[in-house]
Amino acid sequence: MPEQSSEQYSTWVGLIYVFNLIVGTGALTLPAAFSRAGWALGLGVILILAFISFVTVTFVIETMASANAILTWQRIQDRKKASGESGPSNSDSEDTPLVSPASINSPERTDTSYRYYMINERIEMGEMASIFFNKMGTTLFYICLAVYLYGDLSIYGAAIGKSMADVACTYQPANLTCNDTIPDNIACWEGSDINRLDAYRIFLTTFVLVLGPFVFFNIQKTKYLQLVTSVMRWLAFGIMIAYAVRVLMVSGAQNSPPAANILGIPGLFGACVYSFMCHHSLPALVAPISNKSTLKRSLFLDYVLIAVFYLLLALTGAFAFKHIDDLYTLDFGPRGAGDCTTSSNTFLVMIEYFLALFPVFTLSTSFPIIAITLRNNLQSLFLNKDSTYNLCLRKLTFPILAVVPPYAIAMATKDLSILVGITGSYAGAGIQYLIPTFLVYHARRRTNDVIGLGVKNKFSSPFRSNYWLIFVVLWAFACMIIVSVNLYEIHSVS
Repeated sequence: MPEQSSEQYSTWVGLIYVFNLIVGTGALTLPAAFSRAGWALGLGVILILAFISFVTVTFVIETMASANAILTWQRIQDRKKASGESGPSNSDSEDTPLVSPASINSPERTDTSYRYYMINERIEMGEMASIFFNKMGTTLFYICLAVYLYGDLSIYGAAIGKSMADVACTYQPANLTCNDTIPDNIACWEGSDINRLDAYRIFLTTFVLVLGPFVFFNIQKTKYLQLVTSVMRWLAFGIMIAYAVRVLMVSGAQNSPPAANILGIPGLFGACVYSFMCHHSLPALVAPISNKSTLKRSLFLDYVLIAVFYLLLALTGAFAFKHIDDLYTLDFGPRGAGDCTTSSNTFLVMIEYFLALFPVFTLSTSFPIIAITLRNNLQSLFLNKDSTYNLCLRKLTFPILAVVPPYAIAMATKDLSILVGITGSYAGAGIQYLIPTFLVYHARRRTNDVIGLGVKNKFSSPFRSNYWLIFVVLWAFACMIIVSVNLYEIHSVS
């Protein structure tokens, strides 16, 4: 059900929340994908994908206002029926929803135009899908969201397992340096029968056993927990950029990535789509903003800042380090941070451990929240809200379905580039490109039919032409095709 936004905050606070939501795990996979694609090509791809992501964000904002307008109109009609009114009033009152085209430019229509299209209620993406899609469309939405959340949880598990294993495993063969990738069959500790892959799976299993039970309960991410994780995120990314800049200033460029490598585009596509994702959580962040008059302009500036931040992170990492791990924080680990030198400074060693374990600290707080979101979406997909079900089905089956498949995927592979590429390029493209486009298309048709052409949506996307809708859909399918061809070639070679 839609919820009234009780706790409001300023535009700047809302934009910080959006920034923190977008800049997460995906950003840690960007430097490696960026380096493989080439610095010039990578720069262009990041900017293009940032722009297209912003376009679809404006689609979501417009759809949110349209959904609020439809619900407002429906309540007005319900009040009219309850009061026994048999027809629309001849006066221009709040219960006159339909507006003739001739009154579009009428000055006295200005205030009425803004009566419907407000974003006062938090209407989630699933609720918007149920308003504007038919039953089949709503089902496809929930399937797409569930697949994306499964991929998200698999990435979280793999990132945490890799981080803990990389820090815990201290044995390094004499013929390998810190810039070399240590094979999974190498012992985790000298003389131990447990290899690095075994250690990864042990840490992954421990993580799921510790945090998995939270999915059986309802917990909320508190404001203070979000504040702590936000501070840690900014601190970690700031240190990584500063460290890479220091390496470049002191030792010079340690790597010379190509200007362009077409073979690196599919991996960069998946990483970028995943890195710019915020659409599924946008209603919860935007609805509480008190002053939404400059919302679109502020979100545009937010996306510019995020794109610059990503480019700074990727460019410095691509040139500063000879080898870049799929999870960027592992290049700062205590076994030789970036430049293969083990520091004797206690403070620097603490910084290296903090960066290496950064995904563990931040993702551990998000894992139960994402898993509960997946559990709730699975219930919405398979259960009828008007029916009653036994306790075992509701309290046991769906939490297990939310945790076990991502755990199995992460146990099968710890290759974050594949997980991020598939999640971002398939389900991510659906959530970020296709669903906002189809939602805004159906929202425009529905509001035009119900409320009228003369009522202006002040949250309307600047990209109103149907050509933009066609372009985004074609772009989404192009991304999926490119990644599919790349995965097929990798499978054929292997």
